[in-house]
This record gives sequence, C-alpha cells and structure tokens, in this order.
Amino acid sequence: MVNKLILGTVQLGIDYGINNQKGKPSLEDSFKILHTAYDKGIRILDSAEAYGNAQEVIGLFHKETNKHFKIITKLAANQDFSNLNLLERIRLNCKSLEIASLDTYMFHNYKSFKENKDLYESFIEAKEEGLIEKIGISLHSNQEIMDILDNYPAFSVIQLPFNVLDNHKKRSDVLKNAQEKGVEIHTRSAFLQGLLFMNVAQLPLKLKPLKSYLKTVQKIKEEQQITTAEMALQYAMSKEYIDQVLIGVDSLAQLEANLRIVDKPYKKEVIAQLDEINVSEEALLNPANWN
Repeated sequence: MVNKLILGTVQLGIDYGINNQKGKPSLEDSFKILHTAYDKGIRILDSAEAYGNAQEVIGLFHKETNKHFKIITKLAANQDFSNLNLLERIRLNCKSLEIASLDTYMFHNYKSFKENKDLYESFIEAKEEGLIEKIGISLHSNQEIMDILDNYPAFSVIQLPFNVLDNHKKRSDVLKNAQEKGVEIHTRSAFLQGLLFMNVAQLPLKLKPLKSYLKTVQKIKEEQQITTAEMALQYAMSKEYIDQVLIGVDSLAQLEANLRIVDKPYKKEVIAQLDEINVSEEALLNPANWN
C-alpha cells in the first residue's frame, strides 16, 4: 500500500501544524526523510511555491543523489498574476526542483483559481508543451469539487481533505462521482493537521464544539485497541475511491512510524464506526477557520 502514499513537504520548508512543536527539520534531517521515503517505495512528493524553501530542499536532494521523485507543486495564491508568464514560471519551478517536468501543477486553492480563470488556458498550454503531465487543483468543499467536475474538464487531479471527521459520510458521494469521471483523487489532512493527536481537554476555545466528536474517536480507539495514527491513516488508506493519500511528517521517526502503519491490516469494524461520525460544525473542519 505504500505506493498509495504521497509525502507532503510543507514541513520541510516552514513550521506547520497545530501540534508541531519541533519546527521544520534541518537540511540533514530533511535528506534522511527523503532518502527513507524513496527507499521504502514512496515516489511522489507534494510541494508548493508557498512552502518556504521546500522546493529548494527537494532540488538539492535531486542534485546530490540518484533518487528522483515525481513532483506535484502548486501555483502560489494571493498574488497578482496579470503579467504572469506561466510557462516560464513552471520552468523556474522545474529548475528549482532539478527536474525536467512536473507530474502535476495545481492551483493552490479554489479562490485563487476563480480569481485567475484566464490562467486555465495557460495550464492547458503547459500540458501540451510537456512541462506538466497533469493539471490539478486543491479544494475544500463539496460544492467546489462539483463546480470543477461539471465545468472544467482539463483538471485531472483534485486534492481535498479527508479524515475521521471530514469523512465518508461527507465525501463519499462526490468522490465516487469524481472517480467515475476519471479524475484522480488525492486526499490530505489525514491527521487534521495534528488536531487528532491533541488532548481533548486542551482544545483551543474555538475548537471546543469538536470535543464530542473527538471523544467518540477516542472511545473507538480505546475499544478497538488502536493508536490515533493507525486509525487516522488506515481510515484514508482503506477507501477505494481515494487514489493517493498525502501525509506530512516532522521527523524521520514519524515517517518510519507511518510506514509501519501502512503495512498493517486495518480493522473493518473501526472503518465502519468512523464512517458514521457526522460533524455538524463543518466550518471547523477547515483549519483556515481555526484562527
């Protein structure tokens, strides 16, 4: 199942995650993470222009080793793209990453795409030029997904959150629809940016409405004698309508622990119970609303 994993690299470029207390790893430790990921069978990295110096770290790794990953990266959001030469921008990304072309180039989010829809044709041109293999977009809501599926057929990859709270009950119909249309489905936020590892008693005030759901998750975990990491990662990995599962790690030990989880058989009764969780405070499932 390891080939279903994508390694996220935001942690290699910036401090990231509500439960990250170590900050980003050193270059040496980043290389150890990348070496281990490659040696264990992970072949795709997810990055973005907005992830600090993550792309430079990847490029240096490619330059200094004979191990080369497929790269998904994203056009930075919240910028003025009126004078953007997208093809040149992609070439600069490839140069930074020390690769000939991108596996997937994505709009960083739905809002950025909608504000810059004229770039859609430029993305198509970049694909025709061979600079990118696939055109993608990072999304959040089911409404966003449906708009992309119904109106923008050039997108062949969508990335969205999926986890034990933002789950099968909320996502299955729209993702099965996407799969039927031949769109590749990548999910992120399996650990809800570290929220699932937090002590429920220490939740920030704004996240208190999630307490009852997290207690349900805790009860399932204790009854089934499974760790939080096992439960969260296996939940996303178990879904046949998900093609790739994106994980981020702060350390080599964390990566190795996740790889051990992937090798374990999952408990179907755990998956079935998690499927039934139904969070009504959907806005709190988006970390952008946590501040």
